Amino acid sequence: MKRSLLLAASLLALAGCAENFNARVSRFQALPPPAGQTFVVQAADPRLQGGLEFGQYSRILASELVRQGYQPAGDPARADLVVKMAYSVDHGREKIVSSPGFGYGGFGYGGYGFGRFGYGGLYGRRGFVYGFNDPFLYGGYGGFGGGFNDVRSYTVFTSELALQIDRADTGQRVFEGTARAQSSDDDLPHLVPNLIEAMFTGFPGNSGQTVNITIAPTKKKS
Repeated sequence: MKRSLLLAASLLALAGCAENFNARVSRFQALPPPAGQTFVVQAADPRLQGGLEFGQYSRILASELVRQGYQPAGDPARADLVVKMAYSVDHGREKIVSSPGFGYGGFGYGGYGFGRFGYGGLYGRRGFVYGFNDPFLYGGYGGFGGGFNDVRSYTVFTSELALQIDRADTGQRVFEGTARAQSSDDDLPHLVPNLIEAMFTGFPGNSGQTVNITIAPTKKKS
């Protein structure tokens, strides 16, 4: 009974961790301090420009830029900055997980995903970024012992957001950033807003630095 209770508590804790959105963000930038510069958001893939889905994501992106001190251009042809966005999610990869049988002992850390994070941290609007233990990124739940008697498979999807900002007058690139994450689904309407939030956590960041960002799930109203 004691072992059953401990196992149930551990599984509940793991379920809670899996709800977080974990992303790895790399940024290169030479942006001047924001002083009301105007911008226009465009799709990196011209086929998406004007689409309803892209329009939804571009409004989220625009709101983040406004929070940083930039302003939407009244006339896109006269914008100071051109912001190009691309996003994607792959078809997923199957992963195998072994669950402990009798006793507690030895999953260990490491495995697949982006590797072992936890060397630095930033705050997101809904979460803290530091040494997170995510099953999709680590590949293990660590610390049990004994044998394995339950093997199951699941699909892990990798999503990515790419952002580029150019000066409209000269075409000079002043920002490049990518945000990548792994998840249990390929739901872009959920993934892209989280990737955008991760991109703008600590924006514009230190040029050439890669950081790991955790965004806690939004609490449901009772």
